[in-house]
Amino acid sequence: MHTKNTNPISFMDCEKEGLYKAIFSRRDVRSQFITREIPDNILAKILKAAHHAPSVGYSQPWDFILIKDNSTRLLVKNSFIRENEKSISLLQEDNDRQKLYLRLKLEGILDSALNICVTYDPTRFGPFVLGRTSIPETGVYSVCCAIQNLWLAARVEGIGIGWISILSISDLKKILSLPDHVLPVAYLCVGYVSQFYSNPDLENAGWLERMALREVIHYEKWKGPLNDSWKDIGKEADNLE
Repeated sequence: MHTKNTNPISFMDCEKEGLYKAIFSRRDVRSQFITREIPDNILAKILKAAHHAPSVGYSQPWDFILIKDNSTRLLVKNSFIRENEKSISLLQEDNDRQKLYLRLKLEGILDSALNICVTYDPTRFGPFVLGRTSIPETGVYSVCCAIQNLWLAARVEGIGIGWISILSISDLKKILSLPDHVLPVAYLCVGYVSQFYSNPDLENAGWLERMALREVIHYEKWKGPLNDSWKDIGKEADNLE
């Protein structure tokens, strides 16, 4: 029998496992979308999870533009095509890399059930935002936290998300009628999928491999070596590979 956890500051083992499962099985989806609408109650749950992300000064600087209209999506797709041609041209001196790039499926703008553009409004709650005065970028970082919440909540519901970054910011602002001060941070393709691959698409395609955890951990300072104070975490990092 499942016993409800009534302690709001602790998690049962099954709840912990569920969180890590969502994190490790989340994928940037491009090509596995199927024809199935997302129920409004599920979409609302995912958006609520995003809206409960942490934000600098509790500024909640995000907005979510939901897009189903194919004419709008086609305009975004055309922006992708133009920007993608620029990316291809940058690889003209690396023929093998360019061939691999051309085989990659990099967007699902028209294939997914809907698109969501997540934006950043630096003016929300006035010009002074607690905690943002020294590092203005924390506003955008807050929006990225909301995007990650949305991504993980979608994964739990069996919904895939693909973040399309090969787009023109100026195109998006024009297509979506964004005010001058509002910045589009992420353009997401959202929908149910046929499967979630065990590894990220780019890893499966041989574009890049995941770095070992020990390669991205430093001790006390940049490039600080593993020492006796940190020997146990070093061992644990290796054990998790």
